[in-house]
Amino acid sequence: MEKQKLDFLKNVAANIRLDILEEVHAASSGHPGGSLSIADIMAYLYFVEMNVDPKNPKMDTRDRFVLSKGHTAPALYATLAEKGFFDKSELKGLRNINSFLQGHPDMKGTPGVDMSTGSLGLGLSTACGMALAAKIDNKDYRTYSIVGDGESEEGQIWEACMFASHYKLDNLCVIFDWNGLQIDGPVAEVMNPTPHDTKLEAFGFHVISIDGHDFNAIEAAFNEAKTVKGKPTAIIAKTVKGKGVSFMENQVGWHGSAPNDEQYAQAVADIKATM
Repeated sequence: MEKQKLDFLKNVAANIRLDILEEVHAASSGHPGGSLSIADIMAYLYFVEMNVDPKNPKMDTRDRFVLSKGHTAPALYATLAEKGFFDKSELKGLRNINSFLQGHPDMKGTPGVDMSTGSLGLGLSTACGMALAAKIDNKDYRTYSIVGDGESEEGQIWEACMFASHYKLDNLCVIFDWNGLQIDGPVAEVMNPTPHDTKLEAFGFHVISIDGHDFNAIEAAFNEAKTVKGKPTAIIAKTVKGKGVSFMENQVGWHGSAPNDEQYAQAVADIKATM
């Protein structure tokens, strides 16, 4: 990847992380850890990979995105605002009764949100339906979905994987955010769903494993996914929960906690130091 493009994506991801922090700090609640871990992938999806138009968020030819791990809505909202779907000033309204930015994505009220999510396990099934609809309607849009590693303990995730393989949904790309932590602790200790790669291959997926913070690896993975025919693709992205904030990284306590004023200032400083 050329330096100009790489620098641009790093800056976008940093801005997304700053906005995530602003959202959860303003709301005094939310899920910063898993939101920060997917910022790089979100930046690439919305600023390089996906065909979307902020001026026409419901255009028929758009690529679809489903945030199956819906509790990380701050990352989606920050990305949509960065892309121009709505003004960044709205981000401070996260979880406010008068705001359209609910604690989990709401497709009826938030521009750019393709599916309401939050009940873990359900989002991927919806993404499969979108991908199958494209096949039936002879449309060439692609569908992307981010699944949490803790979420992959849900049986419905694997039922959806079976469905995707059965219907040869090669227009579907599933990203597993493997940050290793969930609300109750390390994923491997709560209910170990690994190994994802061999399980997904057994379910009929083309599997790619990457560093989810390496833009060159992210680009290569998405480019490879578009060449796959006859089967869906799963990208297993190894990430760091709380990425970019020194005291949040790999700390399970930041799964669903908001920073106080002092912590917020430190977190912002950490992110700005990377810009």
